[in-house]
Amino acid sequence: RPPCPPGSRKHDLVPYQKPMPAEAQREIWLPKAWPSADEQVWVPQSPGVSFRPLCFHVSQGYYVNLLRVKKAGVLSRHRHVCPVHGYVLKGSWKYLEHEWVAQEGDYVFEPPGETHTLVVPEEVEEMVTMFHVTGALLYCDPHGEVTGYEDVFTKLEKAKAYYEKIGLGEEYALQFVR
Repeated sequence: RPPCPPGSRKHDLVPYQKPMPAEAQREIWLPKAWPSADEQVWVPQSPGVSFRPLCFHVSQGYYVNLLRVKKAGVLSRHRHVCPVHGYVLKGSWKYLEHEWVAQEGDYVFEPPGETHTLVVPEEVEEMVTMFHVTGALLYCDPHGEVTGYEDVFTKLEKAKAYYEKIGLGEEYALQFVR
């Protein structure tokens, strides 16, 4: 049977014909990752703050999650050792160190070395932002003294413990590991 001519509709609708590399990792596909009607997928992080894991890439040291905040005020002060990308899905937030306010539909790039204080304004009932975090966040006081940290491994452990506690099992968290 002759192949479809290039540029024809039938030619364009043919899937890739060669096998994928044997060593390639599986894709992650999460239907209805946002908005999610299933409250139990949100891992509590602190009062009024939770996250929904999307990917824990342990071999490259990053994670992608939806961060949800249901309270106003200071969320955290932290320093980035690697780049972070954010996309605001709902609500708004700002950094005390900058003039701008991140609102629904906004993209934010946070460079390595940046230290800032994340604040959710009083008028915001709920904020949800997708963050792609590489490396660690170093929590610090106003003078830069490190008080704690968070990275792909601490996020994964928190998710595993939570899902085990509620009966989904730590395997639920492991589906996001690459």
